[in-house]
Amino acid sequence: MRSFLIALQFLTIIPVRLKHVDEKKIADSTAYFPLVGLLLGLILTGADRFLSFLGFEQFFISVILVVLLIILTGGIHLDGLADTADAFLSMKNKEETLRIMRDSRIGVMGVLSLISVILLKIAFLSCLGAQLKISTLLLMCILSRWAMVFSMFLFPYARVEGKAKDFIRGTDLKLFIFSSVITLFCVVKLCGIQGLALSLIIAAIVYVTGRLITNKIGGITGDTLGATNELVETGVLFGICILERIGAWII
Repeated sequence: MRSFLIALQFLTIIPVRLKHVDEKKIADSTAYFPLVGLLLGLILTGADRFLSFLGFEQFFISVILVVLLIILTGGIHLDGLADTADAFLSMKNKEETLRIMRDSRIGVMGVLSLISVILLKIAFLSCLGAQLKISTLLLMCILSRWAMVFSMFLFPYARVEGKAKDFIRGTDLKLFIFSSVITLFCVVKLCGIQGLALSLIIAAIVYVTGRLITNKIGGITGDTLGATNELVETGVLFGICILERIGAWII
């Protein structure tokens, strides 16, 4: 239970105030990242159903859901996305790339990445049918948090010190399997074989992206994990929208 609360404290603004947390418990919390995603997805689906009941249009609801997710996570993943975009699109060497990611200032590429991802999420959510929206919101939040665990398990930490060090260096096979079992159970329950197929595609994308990042800076960082989360959220929405349009996604 304590490990879950650590994950909740790290990934959301939900008021959990744990003190004196040791490194082992920090690492163990990664196993519960998908459950935090499930909780976030449930909050979003509740908000979606409530706003739909009040008769608001789908575009307005989509905007509210995207903003609500940003609020619930404290914008931590978007911050990572912006820093990663600024650093990697600067085309600098490893040392400069890591330095730019540490810079608290945001550049043009960071701003553009934030605008692009937020607009894409709103657009994709607005395109979804009402029946498909609930399972998509849940799937999006669960898979994106699992994607971070997958990346932490596969790739080393690129820095000597940093906030994400204990999470990344402590994520072992047991924690990865535990988080994967939780994720697969939720995905199959929600979407069956279709969700499983989408999960495999997401896993392949996360692996390729992580490999490219590691080749550039020697590993991953907290910022690249945030970027991974945001890209997977957007990718899940995009994938389901496309599959729904071609009749390949049936719930």
